[in-house]
Amino acid sequence: MDDRREDLTSRVLPTITLDAGTLPALQPPNIYHPRADPNPTVELFRVHGVAIIAGRAGDLATTVIQALAEHGVSTFAIFDVVRPEDVKVDVTNANAVKTSVYDVSEGLGIISLLVNFVEVVCCEHAMEHSLDSWRRTTDVYTTGSFIIAQAAAQEMAENKWGGSIILVASISGSRVNFPQTQAAYNASKAAVIMMKNYLAVEWPQHGIRVNNISPGYMNTILNEIKGLEKARKAWVSRNPMGRIGEREELCGAMVLPASRAGSYITGADIVVDGGQSL
Repeated sequence: MDDRREDLTSRVLPTITLDAGTLPALQPPNIYHPRADPNPTVELFRVHGVAIIAGRAGDLATTVIQALAEHGVSTFAIFDVVRPEDVKVDVTNANAVKTSVYDVSEGLGIISLLVNFVEVVCCEHAMEHSLDSWRRTTDVYTTGSFIIAQAAAQEMAENKWGGSIILVASISGSRVNFPQTQAAYNASKAAVIMMKNYLAVEWPQHGIRVNNISPGYMNTILNEIKGLEKARKAWVSRNPMGRIGEREELCGAMVLPASRAGSYITGADIVVDGGQSL
């Protein structure tokens, strides 16, 4: 028997530990006393603590940052590889991500929220899809999402504060898009949705909730170029609301799981697509 087979037959299977209600400080129930608080609903949707936003280059992330700021977040750490004013972090580089997340926790305060918006563009026919492009797409979306979620969760667990992790998936993770060709994108976003499911089961013992947002077609700079006119018409023709979404229409879905209003929401896939996926 070779060493690898012996390792397999003698291994001890790691198991998931469910929180049996032993961490009330990390996951307090949302019990409000309106007579003691003049604005209970406002406070319900307030977002506290330090937020890490990965991938600000897109229009959606910029809009969501503004919404989170309006709901109470005063300190943001922005990870991106495009904008010079942001912290330059490649989410596929585990050491760089871990170091940057640690630096945020040490320099800005306890991290309570992570939103991963990192995006790459990839539309190729499956038969001609290059492996380099496939690997780059899945590395950024799937592996990168795990790397940054893991780093944030480690800091949240270390600080014993809990927190909320929101991974940006897509309706492309649960349906085939039309008419564009994007096999790698669909596969990687489907993996993000399943990964969210798993992390939402394993991490509540640390007071960490994990959800994802699945946007449909939104009015962003990437969807406004002239070369997409035919595709836009196809998207609209298949949408029950007869239009694609505005950037601001994603904000409510982001604020909910980030705030105390979403303290009992974990493992959810919040679809914001005007009924497109139906």
